[in-house]
Amino acid sequence: MSLSIAHPVVDLLRTPNGPRDRQLLFGDDVTVLARTEGWVEVAAAKDGYRGFLPSDAVRDTARATHWVSAPATHAYEAEDFKSPDRASFSFGTQLRVQSTGDRFAKTDQGYVPKAHLRAIGDPLADPVAVAETLIGTPYLWGGNSRFGIDCSGLVQVACLACGLPCPGDSGPQERALGTRLPEGSAYQRGDLLFWKGHVAWVRDPDTLLHANVHAMAVALEPLDAAITRIAEQGDGPVTAHKRLFD
Repeated sequence: MSLSIAHPVVDLLRTPNGPRDRQLLFGDDVTVLARTEGWVEVAAAKDGYRGFLPSDAVRDTARATHWVSAPATHAYEAEDFKSPDRASFSFGTQLRVQSTGDRFAKTDQGYVPKAHLRAIGDPLADPVAVAETLIGTPYLWGGNSRFGIDCSGLVQVACLACGLPCPGDSGPQERALGTRLPEGSAYQRGDLLFWKGHVAWVRDPDTLLHANVHAMAVALEPLDAAITRIAEQGDGPVTAHKRLFD
């Protein structure tokens, strides 16, 4: 049975009442695998990630038509930015637009600024540019939203926004994404560097862009300094340098 997420952000748990593994956003499609009292086990359509959600976190709804392409947005009660806001939605949230006016799109969640929406099937082009819009987002283990995100969440959010399939965790990302480059290869924008349990975008040949505990945020860091810091803190060397684009 296919349903979609009914709340702005929902933790995808390893077990009922267990630890958060990832997060799902309003409008994300899921397949219900099983139901227990108060809980549903689901698989996320975007990456196959499995976990548990409270039963009220999913709903049967019409397919989304647009997605939020601003870092975050609000849904208002009326076509007026001074009207009360009903909800806040993160980058990547999927919504069904019912009609549009001069400045706002009407959805079943309220009125959302048209400038913050993009049609489903209309991807962005540069995943690093997407990740750059999330600089300053607080670090959150397992996070996938503008309100909190981790290293693999940042990679997945940026890839999916650009129409690139992407697993949810750094280990599967290392195996699935891009082409592995020989050690000592030059860095270029859009490359990914992997460590055991960590991943970072190459923003330019001298700079990494990643969600990290050192800054507790999505932040820029000098590339060579980051490699040294990560090794010295005990997390080891770079395990892979991958290139997404030729």
